[in-house]
Amino acid sequence: MTADDDILITTFAERPELIPRMYDLHDTWPEFVQHDLLSASLHSRVIREFPEYCVVATEGERVVARAMSVPFNSVLEGREETPDQGWDRVIAWAFRDRALGLDVTAASALEITVGTGHLGRGLSCRMLAAMRGAVAARGHDALLAPVRPNAKHLEPHTPMAEYVRLTRDGDGLPRDPWLRVHVRAGGVIEKVAPASMTVSGSLAQWRKWTGLPFDADGPVPVPGALTPVLCSLAHDLAVYVEPNVWVRHRL
Repeated sequence: MTADDDILITTFAERPELIPRMYDLHDTWPEFVQHDLLSASLHSRVIREFPEYCVVATEGERVVARAMSVPFNSVLEGREETPDQGWDRVIAWAFRDRALGLDVTAASALEITVGTGHLGRGLSCRMLAAMRGAVAARGHDALLAPVRPNAKHLEPHTPMAEYVRLTRDGDGLPRDPWLRVHVRAGGVIEKVAPASMTVSGSLAQWRKWTGLPFDADGPVPVPGALTPVLCSLAHDLAVYVEPNVWVRHRL
């Protein structure tokens, strides 16, 4: 449990009464991200099934931020700690391992979400520190994180492998603000997860999610997307494959 000013940060295991209020936040996630099929089916269950790996920030009676992580077994055949399918892969492994009663060997962050009214106040850094602490308390020696760089959407045509190499003059830290937070907290960038999340849908669905016409074949830049969405008129289909960046935090 940590407190600073009027904000209290605890695990959801410490305050289970807050679990039904996990979505009491105004956030900035793009609409289309919510239609990743694994996210749509499993996201709401993470805090309920892994409350000791998830943290919540409150200001008075209000939930102002949440952070989620999950444990999984990384040593089974065909597995690794930092899979190329990133976010989608680790959340699927976590729930499969829980259902089968398998031992866990690693822990991965899934998200840190700060309410829009509390952005710019350093709360994301504190939530990252609290999640690191929660994972360490479960006996892990590292927190893995498939990081979604928060300024990458401004450069959708830049390959992620190139983007992660962009640094600031002077201190050499990542140019991307969210990657910079992780590195300042001791995280080490390990690799790109090229297919961390996948969202597919009909053109009508994409028009509804984005307000864009989706009336031409090829890549379509979409606000909030880290890479263009691939559109096929003949197949009435558009697919978004999001790359993330694996960062390792040793605890």
